[in-house]
Amino acid sequence: MSGIGLGGLPAESASQSSAPVATSVPGQPVAAAVASVAGVPAGSSLAGESPIAGSDVEDRIAVAPQWKLIWWRFRKHKLAVGGTIVLALFYLLSAFADFFAYVDPSESEAQRSLIAPQTIYWFDDGKFAPYVHPLKGSRDPMTFKRIYVPDESRKVPVTFFGHGEPYKLLGLIPTDRHLIAVEGAKPSESLFLLGTDTHGRDLWSRLIYATRTSMTIGLVSVALSLLLGVVLGGVSGYFGGPIDTVIQRVIEILRSIPTIPLWMGLAAALPGDWSVIQVYFAITIIISLIGWTELARVVRGRFISLRQEDFVMAAELVGCSKSRIIFRHMVPSFASHIIAATTLAVPAIIISETSLSFLGLGLRPPAISWGVLLQDAQNIQSLVISPWLLVPSIPVIIAVLAFNFMGDGIRDAADPYL
Repeated sequence: MSGIGLGGLPAESASQSSAPVATSVPGQPVAAAVASVAGVPAGSSLAGESPIAGSDVEDRIAVAPQWKLIWWRFRKHKLAVGGTIVLALFYLLSAFADFFAYVDPSESEAQRSLIAPQTIYWFDDGKFAPYVHPLKGSRDPMTFKRIYVPDESRKVPVTFFGHGEPYKLLGLIPTDRHLIAVEGAKPSESLFLLGTDTHGRDLWSRLIYATRTSMTIGLVSVALSLLLGVVLGGVSGYFGGPIDTVIQRVIEILRSIPTIPLWMGLAAALPGDWSVIQVYFAITIIISLIGWTELARVVRGRFISLRQEDFVMAAELVGCSKSRIIFRHMVPSFASHIIAATTLAVPAIIISETSLSFLGLGLRPPAISWGVLLQDAQNIQSLVISPWLLVPSIPVIIAVLAFNFMGDGIRDAADPYL
C-alpha cells in the first residue's frame, strides 16, 4: 500500500531522493531539524567553519550535494571514523609492505626455527637509543630442543628509516630504506620482532606481506561481485519475464550448494603447478562468482520498485536506451545503499579467504596470506609451545571489525529516514 510522502507526493516518489530528509516537529525550529540531518546543531559550524545562523544552516544544507550530507552525518559516527582510519593504516601497510618489512619473507633458516618474539630495549644509559641483544642458540641436552638465549654482552642498535635489504618501492623506485633496521648486523640474524615460524622465517615481515594479500583480495573480489550483482540484478529486475526467471534460478542454484564441499572440489580442480599469481586470481574469481548473488537480489528488488516511477517512464519516453536508464537513472538513485552493502561485504570475503587458506582449500604456500600464516597454528601442541604463531589472527579481527564499523556508519549516514 502506497502512502503519502513529502509535498503530497506518493511515498515511492519521495524516496527517489537518496539525500537525507529533514522534518520538523512541534516545538522544534526548522533550522534545528534541518541541521540535525547534517549531524550539527543549529548555530554551530559546518566542516570546521565559523558559527553561522540557523537560516544559513538551512541554506547550506538545501544546496549541499548528497555526498556532503552523507559526510556530515558519517563523521558523527565515532566508531565508523575510527574504523576508517584503521583501514587506511592497513592499506598503507599493504602499499608499502617492502618498506615496513625488514627482511625477505621467504628467507628461511632451520637454525632459527620457532624463535620467540625478541625484546627491544628503548633506552641505553638514560638516553633514547633502541637496541636488542643478539641471540645465541644451543641444544637442550635433555629434550634435544634448540633454545635461544640473549647474549647480554652485546648490543645491536635498532634504527628507524635505516638501510637494509634492497627492493623497489611500489615496484618502481630502487631503494634500501626500511622503517626498522639494525646497525652492524644482518636483520635476518639479529632482529625478530614477532619471532619466527617453524621454517625460521621472520613472522613480522611475513605478516606485513600477508596483509597486502588478504586486504587486496577482498577489494578485487568485491569489485567483481559488485559488477555482476548490479548488472545481473538490474537486468533481472528491469526486464522481468523469462530473463528474470533464468537469473533467479541461477542464483538459487548457487546459494543452495554447500560451501565446504564446493571449495574442496574447486581446490582439487586447481592445477598444482600454478604460480602464486595464478592461484590468487583463481581464488579471487571463484569468491566473486559465488558472492554476487546476495547483492543481485537486493538490486533486483529495488529495480522492480523503481521501474514504474515517473522519472523512469520519462526517460523511456524521451528515447533513452535501456542501458542508460539502468546505469544513469536507476542505479544512482540507490548508490548509497550499494556502497554500504559493498563495505559490509569486504570483511565477509576476507574471512572466507582466511578460513579457506587455513583449511588448505584457498591460497597455498609459497603464497603469503593471513590464512596461510595461521596454518602453523593448526597443531594445538605447537600452539602451546609457540603461542606467537597465533598473532596473524589479531589483524584479521581488527580488519573485520573496522570494515563493519565503517559499513554501519556509511549505511546510517546514507539512510534518509534515520
